[in-house]
Amino acid sequence: MDPECSRLLPALCAVLADPRQLVTDDTCLEKLLDWFKTVTEAESSLLLLEENPCLVDLLSHALKFQDVSSRILSFSLRLAGIFAAQENCFQYLQQGELLLGLFGEAGPLGFPAWNVPSVRSGWIQGLCSLAQHPSAEQFLIECGAMDTIFSLQGDSSLFVASAASQLLVQVLGLSLQGRATLQLGLPDGDWPSCAQSIVGYLEESLRSEATPQVTQALKVLTTMFGRCHQPWTEALWMRLSPLVVCLLEKDPVPTAHSLVDLFLSMARSPVFGSSDCDLWVTLAQTLSRLSPMQAGPLALGILKLHVCPQALRTQAFDVLLLPLACVLEAAAQPPGFRSCVYPPGLLDGTGSSLAMADALLASTSSCAGLLCQSLAHLGELQPLPHGPRLWPQAPLLKATVTTLCFCSGSAVPVSSVGGRLCRILAGCVRVQRAALDFLGTLSQGTGPQESVMQVFAILLEYLRSPESSPTVLKKAFQATLRWLLSTSKVCGSNDPGCHTQPFLRELFPVMQKRLCNPCWEVRDSALEFLTHLTAHWEGQPGFRQALLASDMPELAQQLLQDPEAYVRASAVAAMGQLASQGLHATPTGPEHPGAQQKSLLQELLHILSTDSEGFPRRAVMQVFTRWLQDGHTAMAEDLEQFMARVFQVVSRDLDWEVRVQGLELARVFLAQTLGPPDCPYAVALPAAAPPIPPIEVLRTLGRVQLLEFAFRALFDCDRPVAQKSCDLLLLLRARTAPDSGLQGAGGGPDTATVEAALRAWQAGEQGQPLGELVPEVVVAVLRALDLEGLQATLAQSSDHVEQSPRSLLQDMLATVGALGGHEADCY
Repeated sequence: MDPECSRLLPALCAVLADPRQLVTDDTCLEKLLDWFKTVTEAESSLLLLEENPCLVDLLSHALKFQDVSSRILSFSLRLAGIFAAQENCFQYLQQGELLLGLFGEAGPLGFPAWNVPSVRSGWIQGLCSLAQHPSAEQFLIECGAMDTIFSLQGDSSLFVASAASQLLVQVLGLSLQGRATLQLGLPDGDWPSCAQSIVGYLEESLRSEATPQVTQALKVLTTMFGRCHQPWTEALWMRLSPLVVCLLEKDPVPTAHSLVDLFLSMARSPVFGSSDCDLWVTLAQTLSRLSPMQAGPLALGILKLHVCPQALRTQAFDVLLLPLACVLEAAAQPPGFRSCVYPPGLLDGTGSSLAMADALLASTSSCAGLLCQSLAHLGELQPLPHGPRLWPQAPLLKATVTTLCFCSGSAVPVSSVGGRLCRILAGCVRVQRAALDFLGTLSQGTGPQESVMQVFAILLEYLRSPESSPTVLKKAFQATLRWLLSTSKVCGSNDPGCHTQPFLRELFPVMQKRLCNPCWEVRDSALEFLTHLTAHWEGQPGFRQALLASDMPELAQQLLQDPEAYVRASAVAAMGQLASQGLHATPTGPEHPGAQQKSLLQELLHILSTDSEGFPRRAVMQVFTRWLQDGHTAMAEDLEQFMARVFQVVSRDLDWEVRVQGLELARVFLAQTLGPPDCPYAVALPAAAPPIPPIEVLRTLGRVQLLEFAFRALFDCDRPVAQKSCDLLLLLRARTAPDSGLQGAGGGPDTATVEAALRAWQAGEQGQPLGELVPEVVVAVLRALDLEGLQATLAQSSDHVEQSPRSLLQDMLATVGALGGHEADCY
């Protein structure tokens, strides 16, 4: 330990032990514990206590007064555990019965502070630190701590109960460490006493008629099998499995969720996944005993396993498919008028009767919950490489479209179950969102053209419907985009296919109405959809023709003045994407192709200068950056004047993200001005343009005010802005300063003025003018600045200011006035 810290420790311990000094900063106590943990990991805890007896006195103080504050008591318990993690220090503390007093039955358990959850948590965390060696195992038995640990499994505080469960797992692992499975398979007397106590508690809990007690035991086992992959876990399961399996025989099955967590935790363990135990049989039995809603998460977990019997995978997949099979069956024609109940392949011939559908879909909550769960789980499985071997794409498409028809009310019921589904699912937003999500996921597969046309039909129905909620419309737009893109890939072209072109002609009038919707969320979703669609198909003749024949470009531009900031930002992005390919009409006709673009450019500059919200301004900067990268024609004329205006506006923007985006624009402009870097191994092209001399580059950067913007941003109070500026200036220095031939070093008057202004800016005085940034001065300043050092400082975390242990101790003492003079080193 640092000598200065040792000097401060006695005063700090006295403050912590003094009930008159209220230590209210829990953060400082946490940092203090972290420091002690770091010290004990590097040094001997015993030597630390011998050299600093004030620490032992502090721990002893926690036992002398029952009215000790809960903060200090919890801190002392955790600190004692940190010291006792080393066995020789544990023995040292045991000699004075200090540990027995802190963690035994006669200790804090009888204090009024024990009612505070943080004290109980501190007691558990102290034991977690302590339970690292064999001596600790015997101590837990002798001091009576095990009974307290058992009782805390059901603590009213979830944090305490969770920590107690973790402690029980740790103690059991410590007790059984190094034990062979065969030894544990012998009679009870061969189990270590601590392990025997824990296993007895688990057995008693599993036999209990109280559901909370059963749940606690199952959570402990789940944590155990998830964390410990030692051979003895198999012996533990052999002893406890009869009691766990008995739970499956009860009706209804208690704590089904905890049972599912336990079995999946075991299935992921290499001990059980590779052994010949009956876990797979138990999983199959569990799937058949649980209700469909309870079995869903277990089925999903089984199908995500890399190693699993095929029969069990088929059974689990059928559990997830069953709700959708029931929907198809309910939508089928009455018996005697149908050729099949549902498309072949959905349940591999096992079938589901109308009676089963009636039982599963008996109420609104159960129907919606079951369908949403099934759709979500199937959506997770679809992209997995080790998912079901035979994916029933066509039946799933039909089932999902049918579900959406029931929700929209467009399905015609032909049976009693179908009629009940219509009433239950009509307008159910939960199911609509889940089905649209899954429909979008199914776009990754293929399907017959008839099914694809049905998909587009139901999507168009939802996009048209005035009953569709904003969230449902957003999901419908997302699913539509995925299906449009997938069908174009199947056709081998990015252009809309022959069967999607008519869909687009019907879709665009619907989008026009959505762009005029009174709900801002709907307008926003429509603009986002337009932007994504344009990004993928902007160069395709079929799409361009359909888009230009609509009024969407004009409507999107009108939304630049929308009262909602989110919509204005989306409109900026949409217009930027449209204008990048000239996908908007011009008011003066095709003979003036640049008129509308100039108008849009000025409108975007106006938004950047005057919009009160940050979202639209950020969107404008992103559009400008993309236009500059792509060489957009709207920026080709008077580029320097345009860039100067942008940098002048952005440098004063109060939104740091706008300033960062402004520096990204500056980086692109700098890269284009400098040209590609010289490569000594490259073969020069005869038609290559000669590189611009560094002096001309610096003059250009000065004219567009990029240099002043970058220097000012170098000392920005927001770290991402300063980092971006530092990177930009490092690039500029590397490309211009070394071989510029400019004599910028020295202390000429202009250089001195600029350097003085930069020092003032660094000190927070941003009002001082920078001075004339002629090329010679810029080179000199770039060479004088320690950009590498500044970059390293900015790369550190936001709390990179020195936080030494000495500073921590001094600040804690200064808070209570225990230091005199100027000893405090606040950070």
